[in-house]
Amino acid sequence: MPPLANPKIYHIVHVDKLASITADGFLYSDAMLAQKPAAGTVIGMNKIKVRRMNELTLTSHPDLFVGECVPFYFCPRSVMLYLIHRRSAELSYQGGQVPIVHLVADLDAVVAWANAKCRRWAFTLSNAGSYYFEDRCDLAQLDEINWSSVRTNQWAGSPTKEQKQAEFLIERRFPWHLVERIGVINEATGKRAALAIAKAEHRPAIQICRKWYY
Repeated sequence: MPPLANPKIYHIVHVDKLASITADGFLYSDAMLAQKPAAGTVIGMNKIKVRRMNELTLTSHPDLFVGECVPFYFCPRSVMLYLIHRRSAELSYQGGQVPIVHLVADLDAVVAWANAKCRRWAFTLSNAGSYYFEDRCDLAQLDEINWSSVRTNQWAGSPTKEQKQAEFLIERRFPWHLVERIGVINEATGKRAALAIAKAEHRPAIQICRKWYY
């Protein structure tokens, strides 16, 4: 299955992080956040974050650690969100999926911005937290991603589960103004998101996208 003509990328955060993100104007990599933690609830697996910061580098940029990049998926309703929904014992965060929001951006616009700013980027063919992922830095190679796996909701088992977790990575920080919209699970979370970004110059549309959740 070929990539979409205009692919989007998705980053999930707890809704209580939106205020600090909009105040700073950027989403930061885990490596940057380790030096200067931002306000709000941290989600994700701590041991994987450490591995990405200290062990895993990109083949396309050998001196760049995965954890020095802001990560995005190529789909909503990610495997990571499922673990959050199930309150996996591997997670420190146990608050479930309801407060989690999807930040959506346009891949082509992001790459154009990164190139103009001399900011390195890459995409992976599977989970960038593993020891065996492959990465690319040429959009002409997007068709190497297994898009059937990325788009499926039936991802149990390998390699589909790993391939669904293909990532887009951008060095150091990602500008808030490139977020096109915010997907939320319900009206209550939407109201929290709207309040959090109310003072921001850039206020993306907030949409209830129940199908993006479990």
